[in-house]
Amino acid sequence: MLRIEKGALGLIPYLMAGHPDRDRSRAAARSLAALPIAALELGIPFSDPLADGPVIQRAGQQALDGGMTVADCLELAADVAGRAPVIFMSYINPILAYGPERFAADAEAAGVAGVIVPDLPPEESGSVSAAFKAHRLASIFLVAPTSSEERIKLICAASSGFVYCVTLTGITGARAELPPDVGELLGRVRARTRLPIAAGFGISRPEHLGTLRGAADAAVVGSAVVHELAEGRDPARLVRELLAACR
Repeated sequence: MLRIEKGALGLIPYLMAGHPDRDRSRAAARSLAALPIAALELGIPFSDPLADGPVIQRAGQQALDGGMTVADCLELAADVAGRAPVIFMSYINPILAYGPERFAADAEAAGVAGVIVPDLPPEESGSVSAAFKAHRLASIFLVAPTSSEERIKLICAASSGFVYCVTLTGITGARAELPPDVGELLGRVRARTRLPIAAGFGISRPEHLGTLRGAADAAVVGSAVVHELAEGRDPARLVRELLAACR
């Protein structure tokens, strides 16, 4: 499901759907989808985003204030899914409110490749993961730096598409440096799965991607991309710079 060139690190930029408004969100998604990215991650705005830092929290609230709904997010996904793989990032409440079966069916129709649900542990994913599987959506679970070996094994077994490795303990947000033990975490996950591994949280600079190249298959860049859009700049400029560092 990820587009990754041989020998390169794939890049997965993140956008909050509907931020800073619908038109600019759509324009940014189209612009990024036209680049040689591994996938485009689209956030579904939610009022209580526990894993998100201030940049993405503000973006989500702005999208909600603009009236962005799950149906609107599905429409945006459908607009760009033919240009790049699209992955949704959603907390579980919007999916439950929409209805997991209906959400999965509509996401499949929109061309979505997979869904990340950070507050849905695999042992509680039951009917939601079943709905995703029935509609050919990958269920992407998160491994944390604090995950035990048994939990890594469980998460890898439950995941499809790829495994998402959280590089740090805490919320999303750009960091000056990645934790020194990130390679160890990625190695522990690599030993448990044949799926691609994506690293996320705190990644924002070309030197971060150099650190991850050869250890991860892809890197997720969220807050730095969202910040560019919030400041009125075209995030494609930053993404091109980061893509160069992936090779």
